[in-house]
Amino acid sequence: MNIPTVAQLAAEGKQPDILFWVGCSGSFDQRAQKITKAFATILNKVGINYAILGKEEMCTGDPARRAGNEFMFQMMAYQNIQVLNNYQIKKIVTACPHCFNIIKNEYPELGGHYEVVHHASFLQSLIDEGKIKMKEGGSFKGKKITYHDSCYLGRANSIYEAPRKVLEALDAELIEMKRCRSNGLCCGAGGAQMFKEEEKGDVRINVERTREAIDTGASVIAAACPFCNTMLTDGVKQHEKEEDVEILDIAELIAASME
Repeated sequence: MNIPTVAQLAAEGKQPDILFWVGCSGSFDQRAQKITKAFATILNKVGINYAILGKEEMCTGDPARRAGNEFMFQMMAYQNIQVLNNYQIKKIVTACPHCFNIIKNEYPELGGHYEVVHHASFLQSLIDEGKIKMKEGGSFKGKKITYHDSCYLGRANSIYEAPRKVLEALDAELIEMKRCRSNGLCCGAGGAQMFKEEEKGDVRINVERTREAIDTGASVIAAACPFCNTMLTDGVKQHEKEEDVEILDIAELIAASME
């Protein structure tokens, strides 16, 4: 895909309206790259003036801080803030709740002040403004979909309605899990748990959470976080339900249903 970097635009004396923050997962994880492509496809179709940092984008430092390495976090954060401030970036959109949470809530104390929007809220506003038009009888019409609340989107930032509003646009049947919204259960990857072995216990968190999703009878589990996507995909494999249940990001659902 041909997506401009902020550096390219700056060389032409231009400025993007929005910086799309891709994040480590969206850049390097093969599954999450599909989410990145889906979201970029939507931005292109709608005609948004956006750019990415490309090679100038570093990890936000979220996993380092969550795992207790404050020094490494501050090093990464200061480097990112310097790059963002040099380009005078005002508005950032990201498909990762971890990146969203840390840039929005934890970068300001280090001098990084930006308007940060998660792609769930951004997609909802595009749908509300009528910029995203859905196909009649799209591929998910009438399908049963359950939505998994990401901890960093839901409990940390109280964003519950936006992703559900996005799913409503698909004309599908949204079925909630018993534990949802502020009572949602983590997928097992938050707080840097993605990168370490689990402690002793009877059941893995992602297996438990996926069972709750499968029990709804939904054929699609919708997520709005690349980490959740990975954990739920592993859970579906564990339950041997790969034939019956798909795990898709809300951006992929919308990209597949747009006119």
